[in-house]
Amino acid sequence: MRAFTAAAIQVAPVPAALTEESIQRNIAHSIDVVRQCHAATGAELIVLPESVTTGFTPNCPTEQLWELCSQIPGPMTDPYAAVARELRTHLVVSTYERGPVPSVVYNAAALIDPAGEVLGVYRKTHPFCTENVSGGGWVTPGDSVAVCDTALGRIGMIICFDGDYPELSRIQAVQGAEIIARPSALLRSADIWELTSRARAYDNHVYVVGANAVGIDPGGVLYFGNSHIVTPIGHIMARAASHEGWVSARLDPAEALASLTPGSNIGQAFDHLRDRNLDLIRNYRDDLERPAETGFPHS
Repeated sequence: MRAFTAAAIQVAPVPAALTEESIQRNIAHSIDVVRQCHAATGAELIVLPESVTTGFTPNCPTEQLWELCSQIPGPMTDPYAAVARELRTHLVVSTYERGPVPSVVYNAAALIDPAGEVLGVYRKTHPFCTENVSGGGWVTPGDSVAVCDTALGRIGMIICFDGDYPELSRIQAVQGAEIIARPSALLRSADIWELTSRARAYDNHVYVVGANAVGIDPGGVLYFGNSHIVTPIGHIMARAASHEGWVSARLDPAEALASLTPGSNIGQAFDHLRDRNLDLIRNYRDDLERPAETGFPHS
């Protein structure tokens, strides 16, 4: 990894019923903010919120959403590829993606390089309960991780609720991820949003760039923003409010683990990846793979 500036953008989707016109408006608006952000910050990595092309809650049947979406690469991501090429920057763009049949829609994120090429596509492996097809929603879970080599470093991707699952980010860190992009349209509290990003950054000694939505989506759900950039020691180095806009920060590998706490003169001696007790993990592998649920009552 080399030092560079990263940015997390937060934009509001068109709150009206989802149509081809509203999707084009969402794409055009978010690209306009990408240009403004790049002009102001020179960011070489820009992360956009979850389902930025549509808004998170599409408020339409899965088959209709499938018709409105495309595969990746395709019409949903081509305009972002063009602006990445124009600005010579990396973009992480989250959008619903058309699956192989009309009953299959993925919640996806694409990493696009400065040449406009899609380096990798990640499909959300842990859809939120309301969006998961198993719970009557519209998203089919993905089944793989995506860690991509770039000129900036190795970049992994998770999407929103994925950040609640330590194993996913750990797999990416073991695969060499130095930065994890987290496009989101978080529906819970700002505390949970910050807690999970900081935990995943600290667990794995990675930078986390979390871009959260603002505004109201087609389903009438309200989002609070608070996009952030977190260091590998779990320190929030940039945090947005609830307005449209962006936050940016300089990510520097020489400073990532330079001190035990931010600004401290005490160095950090431990390494969460190196110091794992692999024998313990091997001994309890069956437990890690066993289905389970909390013993506390929940709906």
